[in-house]
Amino acid sequence: MKNLHDKLLSRGVAALTDVELLAMLVESADDRRDPLQTAENLIAAYGSLTAVAHAEIGRLRMSEGLGLRRAERIRLASELGRRVSAATAAAIATVVTDADVVRLMRPLLDAVHHEECWAIYLTSSNRIIEHSRVSQGGVQATVVDHRLIIKRALELLATQIILVHNHPSGAAAPSDDDRALTARIRDAAALFDIRLTDHVIISREGDFSFRRAALL
Repeated sequence: MKNLHDKLLSRGVAALTDVELLAMLVESADDRRDPLQTAENLIAAYGSLTAVAHAEIGRLRMSEGLGLRRAERIRLASELGRRVSAATAAAIATVVTDADVVRLMRPLLDAVHHEECWAIYLTSSNRIIEHSRVSQGGVQATVVDHRLIIKRALELLATQIILVHNHPSGAAAPSDDDRALTARIRDAAALFDIRLTDHVIISREGDFSFRRAALL
């Protein structure tokens, strides 16, 4: 592990691989096993570093004999990263690309285990007027009232809307319901000369933009 600490000091934390980063978090003087092997086993068992970071402490403490303290350390590191990302996202004043949307919304949506739908209301120059949650539901679905979204856009004098929701239990690819919702809000907004600029879906496996996919 000395080589890893040297690497961290000389090249910075960003130079560490996922396995190396996790190994440094689970390193313990009370465990004679190789932390790199423990980290590799954890990522293999959960499927990704992200999945390890989001695992419940009760389950994580039983994995690879981590115990409570090391499981807490992993979850604390995950929450610290999320809060830093959220604080950074709060400084975003304009949205130009779907990447801006993901930077703004991922810190909010990664923390929840149910589906939520948010609307970002914009001026004609892409300045954010407001972003707010418009519905929340279960693990696989949420019900969105397009009338409330349009009503709020009119109250704010917004000329553009971006719809954002998460898929907490699967990939970011849109479902048939997602496509139908997009069309419904696009058509309702157009009646008031408001443009639905994009619909972005965020999951732990990635993200999907209707505009990027030429579906809007």
